[in-house]
Amino acid sequence: MTAHIPARAANQLPAHSGGAGSDVVLELGDLGPWRPRLVATDLDGTLLTSQGTVSDRTRAAMDASWAAGVPVVGVTGRGPRLLDSVRTTLGGRGVAVLAQGGFVVDLDRDEVLRTVGLPRDEAQAVVDAIEAVTGELVLAVEDADTQGAALSPLRVQHGFDWPYPEPADLLPRHEVLPPGPVLKVFLRSETLGQDELLALARSVTDPSVAEVTHAGLGFIEVLPPGITKASGLAVALERFGVAMSDVLVFGDMPNDLPMITAVNEAGGRSVAVANAHPAVLAAATARTGGHDADGVARYLEALHP
Repeated sequence: MTAHIPARAANQLPAHSGGAGSDVVLELGDLGPWRPRLVATDLDGTLLTSQGTVSDRTRAAMDASWAAGVPVVGVTGRGPRLLDSVRTTLGGRGVAVLAQGGFVVDLDRDEVLRTVGLPRDEAQAVVDAIEAVTGELVLAVEDADTQGAALSPLRVQHGFDWPYPEPADLLPRHEVLPPGPVLKVFLRSETLGQDELLALARSVTDPSVAEVTHAGLGFIEVLPPGITKASGLAVALERFGVAMSDVLVFGDMPNDLPMITAVNEAGGRSVAVANAHPAVLAAATARTGGHDADGVARYLEALHP
């Protein structure tokens, strides 16, 4: 039997609990002569506060960036059902990269630029391979066939504890995967932490078959091959005619690493907020304050003192 959970207000953003460093303020000093032509930023845990809101200071810094001719692109793991909340966060302008890069929207034109699905059989095979090394997991699914006008509820297995403000159907395990392709599969373990679960999943998942990552929410995500924040950001950059070398990127979790790496390799600049995952702190070329200390805003302000 299916239980339906209604959505909360579309613009009510989920809280992202402040971790170590979330309220740290860092002295940035002179950031040198380099200036970006585009700012790309993660949302939860990076741009947004622990309450899931955009602070007045951050909003002002984003507006100032746009006024200076530097677009701000939100790059998030949130799925299309949360597009309204992402649109609100970004002030309804520019390009939004959702679903870890699998769903990209031009907000100004209300035009979908990219949507990519993983066939059901392939998704099932990846889940089976992962469970062979992790034990039984709890699933939720973002259905790729419903990313148009209908946007039917998320498919969530009983016991998953879905954290976001969107409608969800609670289903028995055998009904969670839909007949058609999926935008992503979420996997939660009752015994393994997200880093350990991710490491095990990657040990048995060929990137040519599927991407696997996590966003710091206690579960991992299985995505179509080649779907990362880097490939999603590339779609946005093509829209603006900006090279990866001219990007300033902010992030906090392992799902941000592909775009951080891409920007680094191209000669752009990557910045980790103070509360970032150790892997992100190690990969980024610079740091700023925590997400509860307006770290992104402070960095943008320091670029244009």
